[in-house]
Amino acid sequence: MGYIIAIDQGTTSTRSIVFDDQFAIVGQGQEEFAQHFPKSGWVEHKPQDLLTSVITTCKKALNDGKIRAKDILALGITNQRETTLLWDKVSGEPIYNAIVWQDRRTSKFCDKLRSDGVEELITRITGLLLDPYFSATKLKWLLDNVEGARAKAEAGELLFGTVDTYLIWHLTNGVMHATDATNASRTMLYDINDCKWSSEICDLLNIPMSILPEVRNCSDDFGVCDEKILGHKIPIKGVAGDQHAATIGQACFKPGMMKSTYGTGCFALLNTGQSIVRSNNKLLTTIAYQFDGKPTYALEGSIFIAGAVVQWLRDGLQIIKSAAETQDLAIQADSNQQVIIVPAFTGLGAPYWNADCR
Repeated sequence: MGYIIAIDQGTTSTRSIVFDDQFAIVGQGQEEFAQHFPKSGWVEHKPQDLLTSVITTCKKALNDGKIRAKDILALGITNQRETTLLWDKVSGEPIYNAIVWQDRRTSKFCDKLRSDGVEELITRITGLLLDPYFSATKLKWLLDNVEGARAKAEAGELLFGTVDTYLIWHLTNGVMHATDATNASRTMLYDINDCKWSSEICDLLNIPMSILPEVRNCSDDFGVCDEKILGHKIPIKGVAGDQHAATIGQACFKPGMMKSTYGTGCFALLNTGQSIVRSNNKLLTTIAYQFDGKPTYALEGSIFIAGAVVQWLRDGLQIIKSAAETQDLAIQADSNQQVIIVPAFTGLGAPYWNADCR
């Protein structure tokens, strides 16, 4: 019997699951890691924590299911989207921490771009709204603020990637620098109309296109996991951003089908088929998934903070010890009380898109 490993690299933890050929779970592992908040509105991960958690949870899942690495036929990766990394092309060393999707440090720069009148251009090309949420302005910040970064990037010495790309590069020992269409569509650098990186936006933000990864289908060849990592060579055959993978997992394959996922945040995706639908209510137009070179599109409503509030109640206020306690507290709550929490810990997403709201 053969098995597959699904890696879910999230915002606060990583989970790896081994499935058998009937898609039954036979082993799993999970590991939390720290988020870092160097300034108000800034959110970072240590890149090594992401990679280590992936490797550790894969090993835990194999051990949990008593499965040998040589019996794994393939692995797939789904990941937190938009989180931005920049690393040395030779050594693989990051030049800075990963800037997380929740990070709002570029909000003033986004305001400047908006005042320059380029938001309509960006939305027309990428389907996205001009917001610090997406990778493009985070990448520009790295190039402009990390000493020597721009010179190294222009010299071809650095590589950019979202989390999937960073993991693929390291798991393949630097052989594969690639992403999939869903993750690319969340960078605010990708032309969803022509399915290629936008030279116009890269020029606008002064981003060298040489640092960008190759874009592939969600189901594609993403190289081979080096045998030194898990004990055997394992092909990487599937990649999708977490919300897009959930759309696939919930079998939303027909136009009009929709899923909503509650995790760190809450994200609703509506399949619009082959049509690029533009929202009048500040929803995002994005790629739901792509197979055989043909993208299927979606509308998305993004709420930045949902389950993260529960983590804050546990770790910040320390009024609960586990997430499960919140159900009983909610049942006991007085529905007439006047205290309401607005979870604008990192600004508000759809439909307000207020980066500075707290």
